[in-house]
Amino acid sequence: MKNTFYNLKKSWQYSKGYRKYLFIYMFFGILSIICNVLNPLLVAQLIIDITNQSINGLITTGFYIFLLSVGTWLFWMFGNFASNKFSRGLLVKLQCSLAEETLFLKQKELSTNSSGVFADRINNDCNSIKHIFTELSHTIITTMANLGIMVAVFVINKYVFCYYVVIVTLITLFNHLRYKYYFKMDKEIREINENNTGIVSELIRGLKDIKVLNAINGFTKKMRERFTTSNQMRYKLVKKDAILWTGISVIENLGKFGFIILAVILIKNNLLTFAAFIVLYTYQDRVFGLLENFNYVTQYIKDYNLSCNRIFEIILHKNFEKEKFGLVNLDKASGNFEFKHVSFGYNDEKILKDLNFKIKENETVAFVGKSGSGKSTIFNLITKLYETDKGTITIDGYDINDLSCDSIRGNMSLITQDPYIFNFSIRENLALVKEDMTDEEMIEACKLAQIHDYIMTLPDKYDTLVGEGGVTLSGGQRQRLAIARALLKKTEIILFDEATSALDNETQKEIQNAINNMKGEYTILIIAHRLSTVINSDRILFVDDGRVIAAGTHDELMEKCEAYKHLYETELV
Repeated sequence: MKNTFYNLKKSWQYSKGYRKYLFIYMFFGILSIICNVLNPLLVAQLIIDITNQSINGLITTGFYIFLLSVGTWLFWMFGNFASNKFSRGLLVKLQCSLAEETLFLKQKELSTNSSGVFADRINNDCNSIKHIFTELSHTIITTMANLGIMVAVFVINKYVFCYYVVIVTLITLFNHLRYKYYFKMDKEIREINENNTGIVSELIRGLKDIKVLNAINGFTKKMRERFTTSNQMRYKLVKKDAILWTGISVIENLGKFGFIILAVILIKNNLLTFAAFIVLYTYQDRVFGLLENFNYVTQYIKDYNLSCNRIFEIILHKNFEKEKFGLVNLDKASGNFEFKHVSFGYNDEKILKDLNFKIKENETVAFVGKSGSGKSTIFNLITKLYETDKGTITIDGYDINDLSCDSIRGNMSLITQDPYIFNFSIRENLALVKEDMTDEEMIEACKLAQIHDYIMTLPDKYDTLVGEGGVTLSGGQRQRLAIARALLKKTEIILFDEATSALDNETQKEIQNAINNMKGEYTILIIAHRLSTVINSDRILFVDDGRVIAAGTHDELMEKCEAYKHLYETELV
């Protein structure tokens, strides 16, 4: 109960702005329940009128039943409208909050967990709890009505009341066994479904590679194994649940038959009138529904708590670490960087080892070296996707750990080797970084990135949809669009992480010219595999085994760094 109240309190926070619809739902729910309680009484009266052959009574009672039925339907309809308005509002707020908090998780959490862990919780778990308050309201109202009926049964006939208590208790015991088994299995199934969601996501993202690798058989075998395991567990759950439900149904039907036998005995002994029998028989389903309703909401609450625990462990960062930033605001960074004795590793593997270097504002600096030397890791630390194990990184003299998120990432534009283009139009992809961009700014950035002319050949031009991951664009076009997107931010610091690697020589030259045009006005950091693209940099830092082993211009390194000279000459061959 403590966990339930805690989860309800947290969930209630997301209903702000929609709570009036819950009260509207409760109002119509009460009216609907009153109609349902009155209906059996009118049906009993109808039977009595038939027995007494009262024509006027039949017409009057029939008319009341008609009004009650129409009223019940109208109250249900209006209540349903209000319920959906409330539940959908709660769902949207909760999903947005969960998605937003997922964006603030540490990169290692996103890297070490399957995408299905987050997708399944945002979609399925949030959807599972959206009706909690309307369900509880309905249960409370219905339970109160059914308790009123139990009191009426007690007043009408104490023998029947005691009989109902025995039957309802037996049904409750069976339901307890059912729920205990159900939720143990359901938790395991949800964890498996997370993995299934993850592998489906990988199927979509890696479809091209699966095809060209001719790995369709291997991948489908892996999917079949996971889906089979999930379905077998679900079948096992459904099978056991069906057996227990059958037991409950048998008890309930035996209870109804036993009531008739008991009623006959009581009528013969003048302990029950025929009219009272009709009323009690008509209320029979409502009596059984008393605990059925309770059992249902018990099941729903357990399911709700399970979903809440999975959602709030992300939102409240119980099992998932959130990125941490400082409070210092740096409106406009100049672009001075310094790494002081920085060490970092992924898991137990050390990548950077006592790394030291300085970068001045408006300087163009290139990082070169063999694959795995730690170049991209430097960018991951500068953008604070990861935190250092040891040492200090400063931006304009401020410790990066003291700066706010906007002070760091709002002052940088990162263009990666494999940029992600979203399933939006070209214009919408660009507007992600600058919502108030003008057409002139958009076109200027695309011209500088050498992609404007291609965009103008498309049927919808800048409003063309590019597909998931920018699938309709070539690798070079995706990178040029990413460059345009970064240039729109107009930050003082621009990071190029192998940003020209997928471009043809002619386009690479044009991009290189664009970078050269920005020299002296921006702090530009470049990670390059091809040294020919960075020979005009102000400085080149040669990184090897997590350290800067040499620094200088291209000509200086050719003279004093044999490793750099060898790398450059190898490229020319």
